[in-house]
Amino acid sequence: MKSELKVIAQFTYSTEAQIIKGRLEADGIEAFLQDEYTIDTDPLISNAIGGVKLAVWTEDVMRAKTILESVAEYSVDDEGKALHCPECNSTQVKYYTTVNSFKAFASFLVTLLFSVLPFYTKHEYRCENCKNQFNLNG
Repeated sequence: MKSELKVIAQFTYSTEAQIIKGRLEADGIEAFLQDEYTIDTDPLISNAIGGVKLAVWTEDVMRAKTILESVAEYSVDDEGKALHCPECNSTQVKYYTTVNSFKAFASFLVTLLFSVLPFYTKHEYRCENCKNQFNLNG
């Protein structure tokens, strides 16, 4: 008999949680998602309710956390190789959406007021080591 469920990770979107859930299940760990359908119905409330929660049985927690740590959280190129920061050569690079221009801010306001998809967003990479922001195109 299984003991109880323990939440081991939280995700903003259910797609992220589904990928990790699939990875755990591929290794024989039974995993469950909480609040998945709520967030799929209204993604804007994800932060308010704590995101999609990934839970496993308590006896699988240590194995599941080991698998979670093995999954790379940093950006990779099209061939799956880690991206390197042009300043410090670190591989701790993440992909971000930024709102740092008037055009991006105006688009954000329209999106917020009318609940439509954003018209303009800017994406860039940021090194977690030296905080350098850069694009791959130059």
